[in-house]
Amino acid sequence: MKKTIYTLAICLLFICVNLTDCFAQEKFFHAIGTPHQPKVEVSWNRYNTYDGLVDIMKKITKAHPELARMESVGKSFEGRDIWALIISDYKSGNPDRKPGMYIDGNIHSNEIQGAEFALYAAWYLTEMYSEIDFIKELLTDKTFYILPTINPDARENFMKEPNSPHSPRSGMIVLDNDGDGEAGEDRFDDLNADNNITMMIRKSPDGRFVKDQQNPKILKRVAAEEKGEYEMLGFEGIDRDGDGRVNEDGIGYYDPNRDWAWNWQPDYVQRGAYKYPFSLPENRAVADFVMKHPNIAGAQTYHNNGGMILRGPGAEEDIDLYNRNDVRIYDAIAGKGEEMIPGYRYLVVYKDLYSVFGGELDWFYGARGIFTFSNELMTSYLYFHSKESRGQNEEFKVDKYLTFGDAFVDWQEYEHPQFGTIEIGGFKKNFGRLHPGFLLEEDAHRNMAFTVYHAYHTPKLSVMDVQEEKLGSGLKEITATIYNERLMPTHSSQDIKNKIERPDYVSISGTKVIVGMIVENEDFNVVKEQKNNPQKVAIENIPGMGTVKVRWIVSDNKNYRITVDSAKGGLADWEK
Repeated sequence: MKKTIYTLAICLLFICVNLTDCFAQEKFFHAIGTPHQPKVEVSWNRYNTYDGLVDIMKKITKAHPELARMESVGKSFEGRDIWALIISDYKSGNPDRKPGMYIDGNIHSNEIQGAEFALYAAWYLTEMYSEIDFIKELLTDKTFYILPTINPDARENFMKEPNSPHSPRSGMIVLDNDGDGEAGEDRFDDLNADNNITMMIRKSPDGRFVKDQQNPKILKRVAAEEKGEYEMLGFEGIDRDGDGRVNEDGIGYYDPNRDWAWNWQPDYVQRGAYKYPFSLPENRAVADFVMKHPNIAGAQTYHNNGGMILRGPGAEEDIDLYNRNDVRIYDAIAGKGEEMIPGYRYLVVYKDLYSVFGGELDWFYGARGIFTFSNELMTSYLYFHSKESRGQNEEFKVDKYLTFGDAFVDWQEYEHPQFGTIEIGGFKKNFGRLHPGFLLEEDAHRNMAFTVYHAYHTPKLSVMDVQEEKLGSGLKEITATIYNERLMPTHSSQDIKNKIERPDYVSISGTKVIVGMIVENEDFNVVKEQKNNPQKVAIENIPGMGTVKVRWIVSDNKNYRITVDSAKGGLADWEK
């Protein structure tokens, strides 16, 4: 007995020591809404190269094999894989049979934070699955197809090669942009070798600018009657073809967001268009992937900048694409987005910005019937929470008080072979359009939350009610009510109009079916009979937050099963 008590005491002491040790090792206090001890440690205050993105994606799939898988959707122009993370609870069913949410980023080379925002969503969903019931239910019901960068070559070029904040927009195909018969002869010249293409200025008796006495980084235009000291020469570079211009033949000016096969126009109508729709391999790969996944019901693309939640149409010609029912859904989701992301505004592209032909946003909705938003990330509101943007003056203020000079390359003299003694300086390429590190994670989280809200409102179907009525002579009437619990219908108006996706099917099995029909008005017993294959009734659409009723006349009293099969709405069943 004493030996037993002694052994028990030793065990208790051992447990207490180890518990104390565990508590002693815990050095963090849980912040609400954030993974407490993530399996994949990621710093969301910096930008990742292509290899860095792929490394994080691999770590996510390794840490969460039951929730995440990687798939290459195709190759870029230079042969890089365009990777997708497919996030879902794989134990709860085939991810391709659940309503899908597509997310991509970084279609333009200088809009790199789209990749971080998309990847943040994948990381957050997988890390919080075991901590938050809402996320667990979401991944049980839905699938996320996340492609952090769909233009990996251009991402690498922007990061690793000399560029300005605004260039290049395109990929890696070299074009003759100045029409002189040679392509690529005026690539960007990084004269001071700092990996940024900044501005050139020169002292001149005809100059209209002076340096600000309080802050010599700032060039101020003088009044009409005043004498200036400096003239602006534009972005740094050398005129290599002798036409008086620098940097006009960099990586080809084409715009991957003018390459999509919806209302595409050639370059002389829509500047930036390439040869023909889907002439860029990256876009073709993405389109093929989407076509192979008819379950994708919602989509989000991340661009920059301006703080905007955009929907189509891109051109006024397509205004009739969006009927009242679809616009109501767009308005409801985007209206919530304006609450969730301070400083962002909900806008319609053609009406509030400019015309876009051949845009990704329009292809997703127009050609595939997918409810799609494009968020223009980063807004100056995030700096000082002021709705009044002050342009360059505000940027200098940010650099002075928030980034302490890190955003600007100070003016320095340089002997230019054509312009003589000049000065080179200006804002770095990773400032202005891109978030500074301290703003990156918060905006990524808020945009992710908006996208999750969008995904939540993709269809969710259930067999809400089943009623039976005996008709005599061994016949029975069975009426099933199918309920869509979310805002989005199983078919958008564009989908219905052009019959993009197959109908939804409501089937009954385990009993002999005599007649199958759709109940159009139950109060007045108005029905529409389906004479062929009556056990499998085809439904054109199951509206958001609405129901449809299906009725069968059967000839026996056996147990039976009712199943719902919708490409964008997923599967549901009921069994007697």
